[in-house]
Amino acid sequence: MIQAIFVSKKSKQSQMGIDAVKVDVGKGIVGDRYYGKKGLDGPNITFVESEEIAAFNANFGQSISLSATRRNIVTQGVRLNQLVGQEFSIGDVRFYGVELCEPCGSLGKSLANDSISSPQVVRAWLHRGGLRANVLSTGILRTGMQFNLIQKSAN
Repeated sequence: MIQAIFVSKKSKQSQMGIDAVKVDVGKGIVGDRYYGKKGLDGPNITFVESEEIAAFNANFGQSISLSATRRNIVTQGVRLNQLVGQEFSIGDVRFYGVELCEPCGSLGKSLANDSISSPQVVRAWLHRGGLRANVLSTGILRTGMQFNLIQKSAN
């Protein structure tokens, strides 16, 4: 399920939590900093599991917020790594899981502090940083909406 939605109009700007967003096919979230920048050939929305944020906080004595990873959609009860190479839907909106959203140096720097270094942050989020996906249909996403895996028919 969608637990939280975040957008940022500019890349270094703080993310704003909102209850609903419009997503456009091949462009991403309307009003987000990456809207329309990647096109149909690249991921244009990001997801992260709230369980991974909680695990990071518990394992490293941190208290990062749901928006700290700078992913657009925070999920609950969804194993995102399993969606790589899969088509899925949230409500009427369809997506394709392109690749894991692996941690970068920027995430390391933003979450580092006196008790955890930037390289430690990056290692902690390796294979846990979420999912990059393509938006395959236009529609509205709201907090509380459920994920559904789209089964491909065997022909």
